[in-house]
This record gives sequence, C-alpha cells and structure tokens, in this order.
Amino acid sequence: MLVLDATEWRARRAAHEARVDAWLAPHLARRRAGVKHPVEDFLFTYYSYRPAQLRRWHPGAGVTLRDGEPDRDYVETSGGVTLDPTIAKRRSTGWIRALLASTAGRPASFGCFGMHEWAMVYRAEGVRHEQVPLRLSPEQTARVVEERPVRCSHFDAFRFFTPAARPLNLLQPTREAQHDNEQPGCLHANMDLYKWAYKLSPLVESELVADAFALARDIRALDMRASPYDLADLGYAPVKVETAEGRHEYARAQRAFAERAAPLRARLIAALDRLDGSS
Repeated sequence: MLVLDATEWRARRAAHEARVDAWLAPHLARRRAGVKHPVEDFLFTYYSYRPAQLRRWHPGAGVTLRDGEPDRDYVETSGGVTLDPTIAKRRSTGWIRALLASTAGRPASFGCFGMHEWAMVYRAEGVRHEQVPLRLSPEQTARVVEERPVRCSHFDAFRFFTPAARPLNLLQPTREAQHDNEQPGCLHANMDLYKWAYKLSPLVESELVADAFALARDIRALDMRASPYDLADLGYAPVKVETAEGRHEYARAQRAFAERAAPLRARLIAALDRLDGSS
C-alpha cells in the first residue's frame, strides 16, 4: 500500500484540476450559451462521463491518502483514507482487460482512411452535425464512399452507418465480436481508451484518465477534419481523404495516434493486472 502525505496528494489533485479545467471551461461556457461544437464538445456528449467526474482526482487503488476525508468512495484506515475495496467488484474489469489485450495483440491496420464518417452520411436525408455544412455535394460524397472500400472494424462507429452504407463495409461488426475485430490502428478504438479509463475510475489514477482524454480529444479533431463536413470556419483545415495526398496525410496521423495509444493501453492493462493480483 503506497502512502501519500497530504502535501503530495493535494499537489497532484490541484495539478489535475488545473489541467482538466482548461478543457472544461470552454465546454461549460458553450453549454450555458446553448452553442454546440462538433469537435470540442464531442467527448462530453458521446461519452457518459460528466465534467464533474472528470475533474475529480483519484490516486487509484492501493494508495492511502494521509489526512484524507472518508466519503462514499473512500474508507478510513490507520494511516489515512483509501478506496473502498468493494468498488472493484462492481466493475467489469475482466471484459475490459480482455478487449484491451486482444486489441493490443492484433496487427495495426491503417487503410480505412476515415471512411466511417462518410458512411454515416451516405445517401442520407439528414446529417448528424446539422450546424456545419458538407464539403461536397451529396452525390460527390456518395461517389467517394462507393469508389473506395469501406473497412471499418469498430462496432460503435459502424452502428451509425446509414442503412445504405452498411452493406458496403467489408466487415459487419457486432458487439459480440468486438474482441475479435478491434485493432490498435483504429481511431475509435484508441479514442475509446478514454471510455475504458473512466469506467475503471476511481480504481485507476485520474492522471491516466486525463491522458486518455487528451488523446481522444486530438483524435476527434482528425476524425472530423477527415470527415465530409466543412469545419474551416471553426479553424479546422480538411484532410481531403478523397485524394491520394489526403489519404497519405490521414494514415500518417493515424500511425502517430496508434503510437500514442499503445502505452496508455499498456498502462490500463497493468492497472487491471494489479487489481487482479490484489484481490
């Protein structure tokens, strides 16, 4: 059991809050004003973790906070407070670890070129982000989808495909086959490291959750820059995956994100193994 004195853990808590506040403040201001942002607000609307939860700092399991106060997550010990040990039993740790490990052990693929976002508007009467226009006409957008193979392996992206686009995908991902399909080059699999980190909170340290959020935030920007939407007025230059140059740019960025994601995935697996070893 690691013991942190009050000076150390309060400094870590303050640093975490300051880091997260830089992300939260603009989002909360937009929410109060009733303004939506398709990039910056996505992580707060698509994922279920609330801003106050992201801001709250936890040291992770196996840590005692000297001079800490017990509450619904923490219990008193002779040296301070520590996480309630029953929390681990209320988390789906085995399912999450199996997914993370199977994804990490699979070869990375970088040939999707962001076609999942195009498939979400393919031959559709409406679009998900109505506040921003499309870069191409509906017919031009459809032609891009039809001329390139769609090879999305991520179920939570595939489920938003239009009915007309689903048969065009080389895979037909399902929730049941998620462990068999996810691969470490996928933008959405790497973005979801944030989801698995916060689902494990407070059992993992909040710095890891924030690191995963930072990665997901950057990935979302590429996701939308490579999409059929025109976000130039919001300051996002398009990655024109309908061109060979744009596809090369996308694949380079995708590889860089996979490199950033690998140590985060390893940290999550290691945290789960520590939990399993202490139970």
